[in-house]
Amino acid sequence: MKLGYTIVYVSDVLASLAFFENAFGLKRKFIHESGTYGELDTGETTLSFAAHALGDMNFPGGHVHADESALPLGFEIALVTGDVPAAHAKAVAAGAREMAAPQQKPWGQTVSYLRCPDGILVELCTPITGG
Repeated sequence: MKLGYTIVYVSDVLASLAFFENAFGLKRKFIHESGTYGELDTGETTLSFAAHALGDMNFPGGHVHADESALPLGFEIALVTGDVPAAHAKAVAAGAREMAAPQQKPWGQTVSYLRCPDGILVELCTPITGG
């Protein structure tokens, strides 16, 4: 078994795709003609967005809308970069809200946290080196 997709349910798939393209430099891989599902090319695992309406079809009891939650969900997407401060600043300029400024962790990794306009929590981090 391997992780194939991360799918996040959002209010506006096109806006989420555009934000991730502008804020993080990711490239659009696929968008369904309905505009209710889209994918970004992030390497081996695909980051996808689906409309809340699709989530409502999949989960008759409903689901949490990250953009309507006052607190970030207990789930994050981690994007690895060699320059966390620059990536963090670019994302904030594109409309992300800073949750934690870039800081070096005791194990040597630089990490920051942002909340995207669609409510998604994103960790920006340098690669973990060593073993």
